[in-house]
Amino acid sequence: MDLKIDQREKEGIRILDLQGRLIFGESEAKLREAIRALANDGVVKVILNLAQTDQIDEDGLGALIICNARLQKAGGTLKLVNFSPDHMDPALLMKQDTVLEVFRDEQDAVNSFFPDRAVRHYDILEFVEELEKHPRPKPPE
Repeated sequence: MDLKIDQREKEGIRILDLQGRLIFGESEAKLREAIRALANDGVVKVILNLAQTDQIDEDGLGALIICNARLQKAGGTLKLVNFSPDHMDPALLMKQDTVLEVFRDEQDAVNSFFPDRAVRHYDILEFVEELEKHPRPKPPE
């Protein structure tokens, strides 16, 4: 499935709902272009909702990092919500935690833009360790 991007706003924060695969080629280019357009329009506080994302490869992860850098250069930031490690190699998971903020709950991600609000951070390392202890069964092919 090609990447579909729907935009909405919550409390002044732009939320992009991604649906499909974020992989090498058109899908990661589409995300980078959407973020570029937002930054050019002065929209620099962005959350990516990955709940409907099927797969993220290394190029998709690279696109997330590039998008975050673009928004930071414009004075903002990119945050992730509903990130599912089921669609990414655990080695890639370890890379992304060093750069991007990840939240389990959309409201927590929104709250993170407001310094006076309590925010519960998602510890991706704990999640990977838990996944290694109790691996999920692979779906039948």
